[in-house]
Amino acid sequence: MFKDSFKYYKSKKPPPNLENVIDIDKLDTTKVIRVSNKCTNSQDVFAVGLKTVLSWEIFEFTDIPGLIFIRNPFTPVGQRFWITKCLKDYSKKPNKLNIDVHNILQSKETWWDICTTNKQRGTDLIPKLRWATLGYHHNWDTKHYSEDSKTEIPEELSKMTKIIAQSVGFHDFIAEAAIINYYRMNSTLAGHVDHSEVNIEAPLISISFGQTAIFLIGGLSQNNPANAIFLRSGDVVIMSGKSRMCYHGVPRILSTKNPVWNVDDDEPDNNIMSINNNDWNKAKVFITDTRINMNVRQVLKTGQISLHQNF
Repeated sequence: MFKDSFKYYKSKKPPPNLENVIDIDKLDTTKVIRVSNKCTNSQDVFAVGLKTVLSWEIFEFTDIPGLIFIRNPFTPVGQRFWITKCLKDYSKKPNKLNIDVHNILQSKETWWDICTTNKQRGTDLIPKLRWATLGYHHNWDTKHYSEDSKTEIPEELSKMTKIIAQSVGFHDFIAEAAIINYYRMNSTLAGHVDHSEVNIEAPLISISFGQTAIFLIGGLSQNNPANAIFLRSGDVVIMSGKSRMCYHGVPRILSTKNPVWNVDDDEPDNNIMSINNNDWNKAKVFITDTRINMNVRQVLKTGQISLHQNF
């Protein structure tokens, strides 16, 4: 059962045996199959930190219908760009943070500025940031979105996820809501189903950066068995079809052994949005014990312009 698997992989004493965790780097053809790339437009890939589309490795899971895995389609400089973006820019207004309700930050202060300039306050503040929401801001109490609580999705995030969606055949995907999750090494994410969106036929795009996660996905009930999958930095999981409504969660974070964001690039990077070296040097310290998950979804049905519109 999902609950039992979650408890097993979360356990510290004794720690879990990881031999049954699906590892795309050790391809098991009984679990996954390689599929072709369906992207029709790849001219903007370098501008958003992606590798040449034809080089992407895309897989589907044989016993999890609709679950798609893209093995790290990001260049190293692309990873550095997105890690820095999530830590510095997506953690400030107009985006909403979990720490907003505690009034920890004073007017015009940002989480990033405090954590990188004030060692005393930063030590306490760094682990307090758990999530930020962009676009349609998810209401964690009502589990609904509202037209009264909405900001613009960053253009670079929209472009990047559009290319990823197109690569697996979702050519009408529009990024309208995003949750950036910040995991510490002892963090977990309890089993849940994402069903707040009006359009649950659209895929949910989940992108990992930083430390490795064990991703657990089961069925439509927590009584169904679950599969555990390693998610490493740069890996993309797309939940579509039947998998879109499956229980899923993250019971454990593991230290990465090969930080791919430090590798020298072999792809052109002259078109990528600029990275400030000083900012990256700060972000690099954070990511040594942090996992970032960018969870991007379409809220509205295709052609619908607002939540108020009957469709």
